Amino acid sequence: MPVDYHIHTKMCGHASGEMEEYVASARQKGLREIGFADHIPMYFLPPAKRDDSIAMKEEELDTYVGRVREIQEKYYPFPIKLGMEADFVPGMENELKAVLKRHDLDYILGSVHYLDGWGFDNPAQRDGYDRWDLYELYRRYFSTVQKAAASGIFDSLAHPDLIKKFGIRPEGDITEIYEDTVREIAAAGVCIEVNTSGLRVPAGEIYPNTGFLQLCHKYRVPVTLGSDAHLPQQVGAGFKEAVDILKSVGYTKVVTFTGKNKNYYQI
Repeated sequence: MPVDYHIHTKMCGHASGEMEEYVASARQKGLREIGFADHIPMYFLPPAKRDDSIAMKEEELDTYVGRVREIQEKYYPFPIKLGMEADFVPGMENELKAVLKRHDLDYILGSVHYLDGWGFDNPAQRDGYDRWDLYELYRRYFSTVQKAAASGIFDSLAHPDLIKKFGIRPEGDITEIYEDTVREIAAAGVCIEVNTSGLRVPAGEIYPNTGFLQLCHKYRVPVTLGSDAHLPQQVGAGFKEAVDILKSVGYTKVVTFTGKNKNYYQI
């Protein structure tokens, strides 16, 4: 089995289990390498408005890094990488960079969970879809993904079509939106993440969908692989299906990172 670069910890407020349990699950399943990539503090909101059930507290960031460093030493030589998942919010790039530069990371996953403050992947805010023309919503979402890629902040874009989480999709063809997005990602030299958590939500398919992934292969966009595990048993979940899809599209390798430098595993 290849690598799982999207593993959370209980510090994000909505995951369970100790780091050691995630490592044990990965090793039991035969993964060659893992990376922790927990949600950084909600830097884009004033402290009083941040939700500790969505992302770690400001004072926990150093603790998170320290714990991953301890786990790296404890399980050496099994490769465990230090990553973070960071929300991209247009106009807040400098604030984000200030948070990320505090630590030497192996990689940064960029994600889009908010559009003008609307947490569209939050079940409690699902009714927000009713206020949009779905084609325009998808255009707006992918425009934000394009900006995330162009920002130069991220090494890989997590669950790049997350907007489909609840299975709500436009009726028309959106291939043009996909292709514009993939071109921007390719021009930026950013990877995209093949994320299996889509199999566990109403969307019922891996992020991104096969059509988007085919375009990524066409434009030579490298891929990383992640389960988005919030429980130890979710580590590596759905990877057989993910690898099968990657191979069917034409991919033969997935990217790994060491200190922001790319390496590749054969799949």
